[in-house]
Amino acid sequence: MNKFVPLLQKKGATGFEQQANVPGSDLARDPAALKAAETETTGASAYIPQPVFVALVKIRAPQAIDDETLLGVGRSLAQLKKLGLTSIVVVDCDLPEEDEVERRRKTNLQAGRLATAIDRYDELGARMIQSPITIGDSAGKDTSPFTSDDLFVGNSKDLMDSLQSETIPIIPSIGFTEDLCSFRSVDPNDAIIALARQLSGLQFLGQPAEDAQITRLLKLAEVYRVIIIDPVGGIPALNQATGRYMFLNLEQEYEDVTRNLVVSSLEPTAGPREDNYYHLKNAELARKTLSLLPPTASAIITTPQEAANNRSTDKDDLEWAMVGTRRKHNPLIHNLLTDRPMQSSSLPSNRIRQVTSSAGVPERIGSLTTLAKRGMPLTIFPDPRVASWRPPQPGVGGLKLTDPNIDLGRLVYLINDSFGRELDVEHYLRRVENNLAGIVIAGEYEGGAILTWESPCGPDGVVNRDPSRMVPYLDKFAVLRKSQGAGGVADIVFNAMVRNCFPEGVCWRSRKDNPVNKWYFERSRGTMKIPDMNWTMFWTTPELSTDSQKFKDYESVCRGIEPSWADNKQILD
Repeated sequence: MNKFVPLLQKKGATGFEQQANVPGSDLARDPAALKAAETETTGASAYIPQPVFVALVKIRAPQAIDDETLLGVGRSLAQLKKLGLTSIVVVDCDLPEEDEVERRRKTNLQAGRLATAIDRYDELGARMIQSPITIGDSAGKDTSPFTSDDLFVGNSKDLMDSLQSETIPIIPSIGFTEDLCSFRSVDPNDAIIALARQLSGLQFLGQPAEDAQITRLLKLAEVYRVIIIDPVGGIPALNQATGRYMFLNLEQEYEDVTRNLVVSSLEPTAGPREDNYYHLKNAELARKTLSLLPPTASAIITTPQEAANNRSTDKDDLEWAMVGTRRKHNPLIHNLLTDRPMQSSSLPSNRIRQVTSSAGVPERIGSLTTLAKRGMPLTIFPDPRVASWRPPQPGVGGLKLTDPNIDLGRLVYLINDSFGRELDVEHYLRRVENNLAGIVIAGEYEGGAILTWESPCGPDGVVNRDPSRMVPYLDKFAVLRKSQGAGGVADIVFNAMVRNCFPEGVCWRSRKDNPVNKWYFERSRGTMKIPDMNWTMFWTTPELSTDSQKFKDYESVCRGIEPSWADNKQILD
């Protein structure tokens, strides 16, 4: 169940309604004051403040956003709050050429403009606050998301007061220098990271163990989303039909993202190189911030236009927010309600929604929004980046499931748990011993796929051993039950299979009454119910229907695979 659904029944609830004794001094740097405040709240009748769910939002170049679009962004942030997610917004005017005074003036001006936009759609509105960010002395020190020598939340009073009063805090990208006691512009990305560090309780790493209570007292907000609103939109992808990552598994794909963006910047025919700079910065911000947050947190990178996408300026009630997303595809609300990208990243290009202009002219495939998660590592044996997968050749040994790089015990557990049946391991090992193509493992065996090369039978029932006729086959596709429907595990495995392992196509079969078939239908390029059998055949091979021999080979393989279940209840298949 979505963690935000219960909040819909408590309109305006933030968890701070009866909060008492929130100290107004600089608690982040005064442990004595914190201990005193803690003592005040230890009485039997003291109210213990409950966390408020927070989205850290960075909006870049608001001065380039027209009034109507900015109003739409403000409306979306107001709707998120109605759904139980309060935004903390950092304004990034991106004005490096301006002098310091002028840069601060323009940043404050745009912060006020955004606050006005939110005020129009939220009764309690937004509040531009004095920046809680303190600029530390980081000279000669190695900084990372886990250290606070450069920037830290040194004054949380205004921020917490704003959340307590149920207003959305708007923070200009300005900090207060610790040594010179003056205001200075700061990197907005660093400000987002500092806020994430503070609200996650990690600003106090290195303090004595007895200060753990202090850390818990300050954790009055829990960050569940990072939202990056940037004119350049989501992260570009070279191998996806949309040209963007719809879902970005940072653990697996971040290095590919940075490498591809750097390489494309050097191409003479590439797009604006400045765009790639911002894409790199946004991907880095998502990675660093999510490294500080729980694995369930996610980052949304989108354009102002998509963030502003709503039905009308007059109907912004909660009922519309719950159902209108499907019609108008607002990525911020859609992700909050589903914890998923706008469309599955494993869909083939012909199944991805086409975006048209107001005149009905097709503009592009898919959304400009990227949903990023910390994700999980992906392991593929053998590595297709080293050599493409090819059918086994006579006399040449191939991969075996007993390879020391494969944890067979965990792989079998994954299959048994996913299918709800026990695999006959010895029978299965014999069946795939000489025709194993490879395996895909997501995370710590949370999901996986076993792929084989299968030989078709001719009309006379004789097996054809010609390597050129061997069929790429998805033999087992499994996801632990606790991970099914969450974290994109199935999409991660499926994407690796169709993009990296068998880019020219693969087939598989599933029982006709398998509830997973809807998911398979959406991701295949074609299907066929095999006559006189309880199997449906699926494939991702382009234009398979035009190659009658290959089609017959696919059907022959799907008809002839022998099950390897210990219960021997083949009637289920």
